[in-house]
Amino acid sequence: MSSLAGDSNAARPDQNRLLLKYPASWWQGMWREALPSGNGRLGASVQGGVQEEIVLLQHADLWHWGQKHELPDVSHTLPETRRLMDEERYLEASWHLTRTLQSLGYASRLSSRFPMVALTVTMPGNRAFRSYRRELEMDTGEVQVRWQDGEREYSRCLFVSRADDCIVYKVEGRELERTNPIKGTENRAGASPEGPLEGWIEGMIGLRFHPGDKVREDDEFKALASSITVRVEDNTIYYGGRNDDGQDFGAVLVLNPLDGGHTVRKNSTDVGSTAQKGSDKQAEGSGKADQHEGSGQALAGHLHFRMPGTWLILVKVFATGERQRQWPRLKEELSQLASDYDVLLARHVALHQPLFRSVGLDLDDEGDDGRCNEEMLLAAYEGAAPAGLVRKLWAFGRYLFISGTHEHGQTPFGLYGLWGGDYRLIWGHHMANENVQMMHWHSNVGGLSCLNRALFRYYNGLMEDFRDNARKLYGCRGIYIPAGTTPGIGVPNQIVPVIMNWTGAAGWLARHYYEHYRYTGDLHFLRDEALPFMREALLFYEDFLVPGPDGKYIIYPSVSPENTPQNFMPKDGQQLAHPMPTAMNATMDVAIVKELLQHTIQASHLLGIHKEDIPRWEAMLGRLPAYMVNPAGAVKEWLYPAFEDRQDHRHLSHMYPVFPGQEVTREQQPELFKAFETAVHQRRLGAQSGWSLAHMSSVYARLGDGDRALECLDVLARSCVLHNGFTLHNDWRQMGVSMTMPAAPVQLDANLGWVNAVQEMLLYVSPQWIKLLPALPSSWVKGSFRDWRIPEGSLSLHWDRSAGAFRAEISALRPMVAKLQLPPWVPGIHAYGRKDGISGPMAPGEYNLQLEAGERLVVEQA
Repeated sequence: MSSLAGDSNAARPDQNRLLLKYPASWWQGMWREALPSGNGRLGASVQGGVQEEIVLLQHADLWHWGQKHELPDVSHTLPETRRLMDEERYLEASWHLTRTLQSLGYASRLSSRFPMVALTVTMPGNRAFRSYRRELEMDTGEVQVRWQDGEREYSRCLFVSRADDCIVYKVEGRELERTNPIKGTENRAGASPEGPLEGWIEGMIGLRFHPGDKVREDDEFKALASSITVRVEDNTIYYGGRNDDGQDFGAVLVLNPLDGGHTVRKNSTDVGSTAQKGSDKQAEGSGKADQHEGSGQALAGHLHFRMPGTWLILVKVFATGERQRQWPRLKEELSQLASDYDVLLARHVALHQPLFRSVGLDLDDEGDDGRCNEEMLLAAYEGAAPAGLVRKLWAFGRYLFISGTHEHGQTPFGLYGLWGGDYRLIWGHHMANENVQMMHWHSNVGGLSCLNRALFRYYNGLMEDFRDNARKLYGCRGIYIPAGTTPGIGVPNQIVPVIMNWTGAAGWLARHYYEHYRYTGDLHFLRDEALPFMREALLFYEDFLVPGPDGKYIIYPSVSPENTPQNFMPKDGQQLAHPMPTAMNATMDVAIVKELLQHTIQASHLLGIHKEDIPRWEAMLGRLPAYMVNPAGAVKEWLYPAFEDRQDHRHLSHMYPVFPGQEVTREQQPELFKAFETAVHQRRLGAQSGWSLAHMSSVYARLGDGDRALECLDVLARSCVLHNGFTLHNDWRQMGVSMTMPAAPVQLDANLGWVNAVQEMLLYVSPQWIKLLPALPSSWVKGSFRDWRIPEGSLSLHWDRSAGAFRAEISALRPMVAKLQLPPWVPGIHAYGRKDGISGPMAPGEYNLQLEAGERLVVEQA
């Protein structure tokens, strides 16, 4: 491990802690402002209430309410659509495929994740609370809520164990003035535990059905609610429900005293859709069930507790199976766990912390360590996000990714992670026309490549659907991936032109497969997974592309997500989401096909296979149309004269050759690079969204404009970031810095896009280049990062412009050959290690770098 930006948690205990002074408070949707914990399979959202705490639990494999229909063969529509477009009947052509499917009654529907159960803790207060805090310790995954009530201090700590796949929850109380000398069943006043005890904690803990954000009367919801049963026995609560696929889901909760306190008194209660309403017999003691408000069903079970110090709650869940079989299994597994919170935490941290600490970052922001989120966001509202907020949101995005996906999981990180709180989440599916990709951009440089395997496992598992789509929609071989998918549903589902007529998802995802190989060097993955996926995506284009009169390909129908050309917008100013998105030769489509061809050729050369196909692929490259520039000097969004650029839009799809692609660079195509720079300047602020501001930040970083890149994050912080750090799709307060919508859905793509944008400002890596501090904002005078990954190794760096200091350490895991670019303010260097590993400068600030596996090079400012 490098000595630069080393682990400083001991020296800076608040460095990776999010501190809030308010509980969740978004009316009728407090899960939006909850603090998240997770292990990649199981998520917990802690809302932070004092009298009543609600922790929503969600499982990665728990989805419902999807419909998968047999896709009819409508491939005959492709030549008809193209004929209409050739006749310039573009609007009619745009709807042709969609309306044909609709006329046949095709109506597949995506599934949605939903909350499994609400864990509730009720603790009546004696006096008004004070000194309230809720905290997320990202380094360990712990969420803590603490407050004072009279002369006592209370705390609740929770984490989701990556080692034991369970929720671990500790409730604790202590005297502020002096330790409470309770022994056995006596308190300091000598009172009986049956009476009111000043030093004891009393309350209820339960599992209950979560009602969601709004009152629902639909049959699907009623069926779900009526399937819930809760059983309370001794110190255990059993919870179960029935999903729409006939499978049960549920949880088992065990409550244990840690300080020899008064144990939960026995009861035996079974409540639910078949329970006796209003007449549940209670055995001796205080465990009981309550009624779900307004439902008419007994949907909750509680245990009363009275304790002198500390209680431990353990919860395990299941997403499929039969509750009568799963409950005993989970109870047995819980009985085998240690009853020591610290022991369980240590087991979890041993797996969580290496992922979280795989890289490090310091923006000289120690002064912000102890500031609460609310205070730092208020500072951002004044115009600029504090450096501590920038770095903590970088760490928070990584924390969410680690906590919301698993190296052995079956699904990639979702737009709500594992922390959604409603039953039909807005855009809760996996959306691959921007969002899925954005949430994985940061992972390779951030040392989290292992977590990308869930992404590949998910899309590999839907390949039969994708092949069927290509054949039945377009009469093509290969694969067509709908923009939106959910587990088991890889067929078209959003039956609108803006989605149906876009063919770029497979090609864009193929970039992630190839980048995974580049950063891991895993030739088995390249041969067995990446190249087969890339070839399937390319096979589609081999059939889909059409030569034009000049011999160059025409790609049509073609969509630049999710934009409509300006000359096809309603003339009356009527606001429509996607009036006419179907065009020809979207710049993004051309860029995706070009990149896919290049990567497939490179991979085939590396593996020494498919030699007979390479000449055909190389010929295809020569037939792709060139990028075009509009009269304003900007790259056109559609490379066809019938379609005019429109700037009132959030997507930056036509920037693909600069970002996320790496085709166009300042060094090789300076004039074209300038045209892309002009194009991003033309986008209008009021049309943006939370995620598009993060995307734009990364684009500006690629352009070398660090101040504008940071400004995008400043705007994002004061418009679409909640107090808990969650990002929203748009500004719900209508402040003019994002698109206007009646709702503001939580969308965590901007959280992860923030991570990538920060990394892009400080490091650029391509097959040819390693650029150090390529877009350093002027306000980041001093800082460092540790162990950021480059394809053949890792890199650590420290800079201090005020002191004229610069030091980089490059470690090679595999042979490394690249051009190294230093910031222009570094006039000269000294090199240590293998001195002939660097030569030059070949141009001002540019050096040739060549290292063998295992070698290390240090470069310092002279």
